[in-house]
Amino acid sequence: MLEKLSLPEDLKKLGLKECEELCREIRKRILYAVDKNGGHLASNLGMVELTLAMHRVFDSPEDRFIFDVGHQSYTHKILTGRNKDMSRLRRKGGISGFTKPSESVHDAFVSGHSSNSVSAACGISRAMYLKGDSHHVIAVIGDGALTGGLAYEGLNNIGRSTGNLILILNDNEMSISKNVGAVSKHLSALRGQKSYITAKKAVEKALDSTPVIGGPIKSLMLTSKDTIRFFLYRAAGYNGPSMFENMGFTYLGPVNGHDLRELEQYLEAAKAIGKPVVVHVKTKKGKGYKPAEENPGAFHALKPGELRSAAAGEVSEDSFSAVMGRELSSLADSDSRICAITAAMKYGTGLNSFAADHPERFFDVGIAEGHAVTFAAGLATQGMIPVFAVYSSFLQRSFDELIHDTAIENTHIVLCVDRAGLTGEDGQTHQGVFDIPMLTSIPGTTIYSPASYAEMKTCLYAAVYDTDGIAAVRYPKGTEVRGLSPAELFSHRKYGSKTLFTGFGKVGGILEKCGIKAARADTLRLVKVFPIEKEIMDICMKYKSILIFEESLENGGIGQLLLSELMKAGFRGKVRIRAVSGFVAQASSDEQLELFGLDENSINEALNAT
Repeated sequence: MLEKLSLPEDLKKLGLKECEELCREIRKRILYAVDKNGGHLASNLGMVELTLAMHRVFDSPEDRFIFDVGHQSYTHKILTGRNKDMSRLRRKGGISGFTKPSESVHDAFVSGHSSNSVSAACGISRAMYLKGDSHHVIAVIGDGALTGGLAYEGLNNIGRSTGNLILILNDNEMSISKNVGAVSKHLSALRGQKSYITAKKAVEKALDSTPVIGGPIKSLMLTSKDTIRFFLYRAAGYNGPSMFENMGFTYLGPVNGHDLRELEQYLEAAKAIGKPVVVHVKTKKGKGYKPAEENPGAFHALKPGELRSAAAGEVSEDSFSAVMGRELSSLADSDSRICAITAAMKYGTGLNSFAADHPERFFDVGIAEGHAVTFAAGLATQGMIPVFAVYSSFLQRSFDELIHDTAIENTHIVLCVDRAGLTGEDGQTHQGVFDIPMLTSIPGTTIYSPASYAEMKTCLYAAVYDTDGIAAVRYPKGTEVRGLSPAELFSHRKYGSKTLFTGFGKVGGILEKCGIKAARADTLRLVKVFPIEKEIMDICMKYKSILIFEESLENGGIGQLLLSELMKAGFRGKVRIRAVSGFVAQASSDEQLELFGLDENSINEALNAT
């Protein structure tokens, strides 16, 4: 059917059975694409019926769809002319794994990080209203993304506004790690009102069968908080309206997110209301693929060819994330002050071992990185040693809290900055290249960048015990550079050259190994990268030419900072910098390194040219 239909136009012509068959085809397509290219699996398998229903009820792109987070948009891509492109999902020159307006007119807003859909929908809806456009804005937000503070800033501004805006709450009871906190409890309470839903459906059924007046009364029941709705609440034993209704929304649901007929009925009702609506949809992550249904966390994001190993329950312990988590838990065994914090990424950041060993000192704050930093600062003021493990690209959301709630009083917290550097196929929104320019601008911050697991352990210990203020240990996605001798602050190898090659992290490790093999240009691999140590300056001042390799943004990076310090010290030699520039599109990590001359072949060519 996918090959025969003109999508999305033909969707409205299909019968229910045909739609169900199409959903099965879409799931197979997603499984094939993710197995071949890697990507986000469980969330997309859970979104198939809901996305199909959205496209049957509404008219994209005139009606604007916003997905939060955009990695749950694979069905949307398939249904909007990109089915054949799924074979190159997340590949260089292919389509993005997230929504991307420059890729398709059907993608209304870019969304690689969570919790932005409500605010974006608010702005788009208000602009459409001002222009006299009566089409709808439909924002899909997961219950995990609803733990992010930005979502509530948006909700506060939408609930009593004008415009045709529908918020679909995709409630699968899970973000990447299991949801926690008051929001999760509130949604659980809403889901649990089976008596309310049963009573509501019984009344709707009775009204449907009542001639003449049944339809209008049912419409009134669905579109207003009147005495009928009040009666249903009380009849069901429910004490009051949802938080969404208290914020000015009409609330519909919960709805079975895998029942196409029910989904379309509720979406049609929401479409007719003419004011902001929340449609609470209950879905199952991994739907249609049993291993993903049973363990959605393991199938959140997969590498190419990883589908079968994930289904077999095989988990790799060979990564910086896993090593960090185990080492931190080991330190906490003998130090009751150490606490670990995650923003809904317990497994992704390797903190699952800490959570199992020290549950009373493990805190999952939900998708709320800003809160995580200020929470950590609060712990630190009372003598605790908080360690916040977070992806580099997600740390960006806590910049204000790092400055105002932490650095001003030189409060000691530790940041384990995961996925630092070029991260590959996730594309522009997930590259870890902004943390160094951000952190080096904050007074009192120290940054370590290990290239091996042994160095990771040394750096983590130094960050916890030997560093004041903000201490950041940044490390790449994946595995260590093998065969390096551990270095505490730096590793300087001399071959009598007048040229110095320097770098840090994964690229620094590649550089050192290439330098040893070439035995031509001298190499300096940094482990403690900021502030720049006097010993590093003394070494650099002895050379006539310096080439800096940096898997980070050039503007504001370590290379530019080192160059500035050298110029102040009177250095008159030549300095060149190879670093990342701009936003980096999806490709493999190796392809991205090659793009900026940071791969092994490029480094070898530079060494051989000296």
